Amino acid sequence: MASIRSLKANVTQEEAIAQFSARGPWNLLGEVLFGPLRSVAQFYIPFQLFEVEIRNGGRLACSILGIDAVSGSLNPYSFPALPADDEIVVLETRNCPPAGLEPAQANQLVVTKVERLLFTTGFFRLRDLHIRARPVAGEIHIPYWVGFRGAGQRARWVVLDAVRRKKEGAKVGHLLASWLASVQSEKRGLAQP
Repeated sequence: MASIRSLKANVTQEEAIAQFSARGPWNLLGEVLFGPLRSVAQFYIPFQLFEVEIRNGGRLACSILGIDAVSGSLNPYSFPALPADDEIVVLETRNCPPAGLEPAQANQLVVTKVERLLFTTGFFRLRDLHIRARPVAGEIHIPYWVGFRGAGQRARWVVLDAVRRKKEGAKVGHLLASWLASVQSEKRGLAQP
């Protein structure tokens, strides 16, 4: 089991179960198509934090952004400030994929993602753009709740960000599926003589 630093969850297990089971058109459709809610588990994704400075014309903006340290495929996670000690818990879990990004790769990804975000706000608003990203030491994990639905051998899942209280889409689902597949292949490899 790995010891990790994680943001404190704002959603309890009971609240996650209630959200996954709530009566509504999407949950009802999920239950009809994929079966009832069978179990709920916490899942933690490691993020590398960066202090980002954006110079646009004469203006300077600073922010704290996190890039998922597994593959860099998720959208950046924005923080109003560096998480304080009372916002972090240290815990032991095996429900977390390992970080796979090299520091230089993560640094380049955060700059590229910030550029894309700025370009979507209006290319013509950008003047003499400079982006600088400085890594913050250590990883921080973001907690998620995963609700498993299914009947028989088939399982589907829905993912809830346990900090922001919002359902996640395909990117987090793909990261979860890749990690679960790698864990399964490791188990099969260990079981063989």
